[in-house]
Amino acid sequence: MTDTKPQQRREDRELDVGMIQRLLPHRYPMLLVDRVLDWEAGKFIRGMKNVTVDEPFFQGHFPTYPVMPGVLVIEAMAQISGLLVMLSDVARRDGSQLVLFAGIDDARFKRQVVPGDQLLLEAELDRAVRKIGRFIARASVDGQLVCEARLMAAIRDVPPPRELPR
Repeated sequence: MTDTKPQQRREDRELDVGMIQRLLPHRYPMLLVDRVLDWEAGKFIRGMKNVTVDEPFFQGHFPTYPVMPGVLVIEAMAQISGLLVMLSDVARRDGSQLVLFAGIDDARFKRQVVPGDQLLLEAELDRAVRKIGRFIARASVDGQLVCEARLMAAIRDVPPPRELPR
């Protein structure tokens, strides 16, 4: 039996930063995904972050030897995983739900990320049950593994804004 599902064109699988900002609530300096290169709903996503010397964290980490903090590499991996959730229509895209970082296991760092690097971010959906997703995520530079981890995300409704005091 042949697959009658139409093939998604490559240009339909790429997202620029404007499209990413329509799916994620993050903004500079906390938006850590510049482009989505490829994705398949419910399966995988690949994206990238161009790491420039102008990143605000390099001012203090470390001025004489700038290194991207490992927690921000993990955050970039979490953001690419969150994009997979949104693109898979697991969470509502209208801004009424957030994909929140819920856990991390087996994180390992193998290489430092420095200005001029292009960080390739990859995530595979390992499991999704109710409003919890588990991902296998990786970051690499020039084919060298930077970090790998198992991440968890939870989908939560955005609470209504609190009323201002009178």
